[in-house]
Amino acid sequence: MAKRTVAAKKRNVKVSAEGQAHISSSFNNIIVSLTNDNGEVISWSSAGKMGFRSS
Repeated sequence: MAKRTVAAKKRNVKVSAEGQAHISSSFNNIIVSLTNDNGEVISWSSAGKMGFRSS
């Protein structure tokens, strides 16, 4: 009999027209986080996640 898998619950974040972009850069990577007015992270990305290597 197959085991049941539990799906992770998706967190709902309200997206508004206003917010902030937080940029953290180091020698090895750059991380950009987009937050709403309450400081909750809406989305984030990094140069390494996009595939930039040894540039």
